[in-house]
Amino acid sequence: MNEITNIADWFAWFFGIENLKSIFIYNNTEPLMFTGFFFWAFFGVVLLAYSVVHKKRGLRNAFLFFASLFFYYKTSGLFVSILLFSTLSDYFIGKRIYKTKQKAGKQIWVALSVIINLFVLCYFKYAYFFTEAYNDFFKTDYSVFNHFAQWTNELAGSHFEVNQILLPVGISFYTFQTISYAVDVYRKEIKPVNNILDFGFYVSFFPQLVAGPIVRAADFIPQLYKPYSLSKYNFGLALFWILKGLTKKVIIGDYIAVNFIDRIFDNPTMFTGFENLMALYGYSLQVYADFSGYTDIAIGVALLMGFTLPTNFNSPYKAKNVGEFWKRWHISLSSWLKDYLYIPLGGNRGGSIGTWIALAFIVAFIVLLSGKMIVLYGFVWLALLCAVLAIFVKRFKAWLITNINVLITMLLGGLWHGASWQFVIWGGLNGLGLVVYKLWRKISPYEKFNNFLVLMLKVFITFNFITFTRIWFRAETMETTWQIIDQIGNSFSPEVIGEVLYSYSNVFTMMLIGFVIHWLPTKVKDWYRETFIKLPLVVKIIVAAITVFSVYQAMSSELQAFIYFQF
Repeated sequence: MNEITNIADWFAWFFGIENLKSIFIYNNTEPLMFTGFFFWAFFGVVLLAYSVVHKKRGLRNAFLFFASLFFYYKTSGLFVSILLFSTLSDYFIGKRIYKTKQKAGKQIWVALSVIINLFVLCYFKYAYFFTEAYNDFFKTDYSVFNHFAQWTNELAGSHFEVNQILLPVGISFYTFQTISYAVDVYRKEIKPVNNILDFGFYVSFFPQLVAGPIVRAADFIPQLYKPYSLSKYNFGLALFWILKGLTKKVIIGDYIAVNFIDRIFDNPTMFTGFENLMALYGYSLQVYADFSGYTDIAIGVALLMGFTLPTNFNSPYKAKNVGEFWKRWHISLSSWLKDYLYIPLGGNRGGSIGTWIALAFIVAFIVLLSGKMIVLYGFVWLALLCAVLAIFVKRFKAWLITNINVLITMLLGGLWHGASWQFVIWGGLNGLGLVVYKLWRKISPYEKFNNFLVLMLKVFITFNFITFTRIWFRAETMETTWQIIDQIGNSFSPEVIGEVLYSYSNVFTMMLIGFVIHWLPTKVKDWYRETFIKLPLVVKIIVAAITVFSVYQAMSSELQAFIYFQF
């Protein structure tokens, strides 16, 4: 007995924990994150077991499914049951879609998948919004009641609070993933997965589970049936992505956030307009370093296990216009919205029944958000005005038909991030940016110019527009948003610029390094990636050790959660 106790104590010391059992128990203060030691210990154990089972496809997929469930349990607790529910429902719906002969029947099953997934998403993500909006609108006093927590307490004997609803990590990502599966089966792009464990693995694959990239069934499911393969080149590439992602997240993103950006956004009136402006530029770099850093690590971790995840970022701040930006930023979401929302609505061909349903949903959302009938009356008058103009002005009708689906897609993309005026305005501004650019390129004398100065001007304008919209994305309240805008406009204080640059010299140096690396030519980035991949194994290990040491030296006392965990 003493020997067992001593072994347990040794393991407890080795893993840096007081109680060995805590490894297997969910702790909401210690989620499994790529920047934490426990994740890499977990991944090491997974790789060790994977080396034994990787040759047997069925066993391999089943093992990774259960490993992914454990990962999600350690990240989100009993919300793993929601993941399982989503997995089971779409597994059986996919089979019914495939077996049903009539097109109308198939469409009913697809609609059921969409309804179930969106209901689950809306319940956890928008319950507070709908309850508060209903109370404001109809002067009632209803409160949120968590039926899921009540059922869990009754079934498992747990003690979750029933008067609050917490958002399961990653729910926005895996619900979109399961919707795409049902739609792809309906479109006959893939056949349904026969094994529930294989399908569960597709839905829950842990590297991309909680913050993307959103993986299409048509792209990933064929990989389930391929034998494991990891070439020397892919090993070097995977290691490169992981080290690159950690560097982006911790050394750049977290450093400038903790030491500058968060301070400004917490209390913008305490800082000059110049500092507020620099915080906006810094946030554009931070959100890119944070989010693309996560997906870089996810791509590298998946590649080590023989699976390829889609590219999610392609130097977005090199974009020459807003349209190009959304082809480079969060590519998996942008392409998902295009293929499963924008095109089904009619694309640039015109409106459809879906267009008017989506538009009615957005209007209802905004009216509830405002809590005022006058907003509804405003929309009614706007609709009447657009109808009259469309009847008598042919050019306006053509413009409306071409652009209405763009605006709807961007507004829904904004609401996907959260139910607040902040995200409505952010999505709307990006939609307007796309519409204005489509008009501008028809008359722009510079559209076909490709000389360096014109390209720089285009990139400069696009980057500043995207950065401006991020005020609404980052600020937690409208009050904070207007404070930042007011400080920049009325309290810029140019006389203190030198002092600010000196006081935050380390932060601005890091920002400069980050932007310079981002704007390096693609050929240069390809060169240093290929150079790393071709290094001898010993040199790779040394570079990796130095990078990891630097990352953990730069890490703040508390781990900074990835920004997109909140979505």
